[in-house]
Amino acid sequence: MTPEQAKQFLAEHQIKFVLAQFVDIHGAAKTKAVPANHFDDILNPGAGFAGFAVWGLGMQPNSPDFMAVGDPATLSLVPWMPGFARVVCVGNVLGQPYPYDARFILMQQLERLGQKGWTLYTGLEPEFSLLYQDKRGNIYPCDRTDTLDKPCYDYKGLSRSRNFIEKLVESLQAAEFDIYQIDHEDANGQFEINYTYTDCLTSCDRYIFFKMAASEIAKTMGLVCSFMPKPFANRSGNGMHMHISISDGKTNLFADDGDVRRLRLSKLAYHFLGGLLAHAPALTAICAPTINSYKRLVVGRSLSGATWAPAYVTYGDNNRSSMVRVPGGRLELRLADGSCNPYLATAVTIAAGLDGIEKELEPGEPYNTNLYDFSHRELKDKGIQTLPQSLQEAVNALEADEVITDALGVLAEEFISLKRMEWVEYMRHVSDWEVKKYLEFF
Repeated sequence: MTPEQAKQFLAEHQIKFVLAQFVDIHGAAKTKAVPANHFDDILNPGAGFAGFAVWGLGMQPNSPDFMAVGDPATLSLVPWMPGFARVVCVGNVLGQPYPYDARFILMQQLERLGQKGWTLYTGLEPEFSLLYQDKRGNIYPCDRTDTLDKPCYDYKGLSRSRNFIEKLVESLQAAEFDIYQIDHEDANGQFEINYTYTDCLTSCDRYIFFKMAASEIAKTMGLVCSFMPKPFANRSGNGMHMHISISDGKTNLFADDGDVRRLRLSKLAYHFLGGLLAHAPALTAICAPTINSYKRLVVGRSLSGATWAPAYVTYGDNNRSSMVRVPGGRLELRLADGSCNPYLATAVTIAAGLDGIEKELEPGEPYNTNLYDFSHRELKDKGIQTLPQSLQEAVNALEADEVITDALGVLAEEFISLKRMEWVEYMRHVSDWEVKKYLEFF
């Protein structure tokens, strides 16, 4: 909407405050509440922030203000906070877009697509755990009767969390999300809500809004809504599967019904896919950016029989054990999890895919068998590469990949530095497992 339409929107909905919102390097929402009569200030010069107080903005205490400049087209209600609206912002410093801002980094990659007359569309699938946390900090599925070994799609599990689901869905629909299905996922207390795909920038804006809504609505009910990749060691983790296609404004350029592999993919899609596979180790650092992420990206089984997370650099037909699944005419990148910054994950996905297109990289043949059943020898004989198995390994791969670090620009060094610190902190931590294992072992 135009600035004039935005003002009319604020008046019609009796909005008192507008949340000027951006994300830090981790993808966590940051806001300031601006009285509605100062909405123009968000558009120019922007809401001011001390950038040094926010993770990953590359600032010092003496740096200029980080000005969050609103995009009026993103203005929406915040239904769980009556009288509030949200506008998504891009960081500016000294009147120029700021290269550490995650949304701006994605916008730069979109410019590359735009030069070709292309738009990237994505559908992001938010998986989350709805939990209860006791006074000692222990966590449990919010419904204590949700104990099935195979709870996926279970009616009882869905029904007994309906109060939260109804309020969340109603809030999202009031903010113009087109919700088309909700289900209980493979882990106890785990759910997924699906909404219609759109251009990838809007998809990222909506994903952040989704997390804002889910976490706060859960809190009002005495619950915790967690996007942590792996809250339970013996259960499936929370992914953020990304469905990807490219359009020229008229047709889906990834679709080709004449595909000899019968995956309905075009040559362009195969080259994009080749880029994803070629840069998979570096992509992992951005798509799975936490210590906990690598408890998800492993070969193994949960109580239900499978982890549903990729471990190998492969693609396949309707193969959910692959890094990339091909549902037909589009790609589903299954690498990202709930801890990723969606703007950065999408930006590096574009960079990898465009590199594949420009170099005409071939992805090889698909694997349409259950990769979880392959032995180490079979994997080696077939030349199947394993995804990084720790944050340190993934960050090392990122640092060595110029295509991906170039896409991130100056933020690459900031990200790598922060993640190396996270790894060191983790390695120095003495866990309960270590105490139980070694205290009187020797």
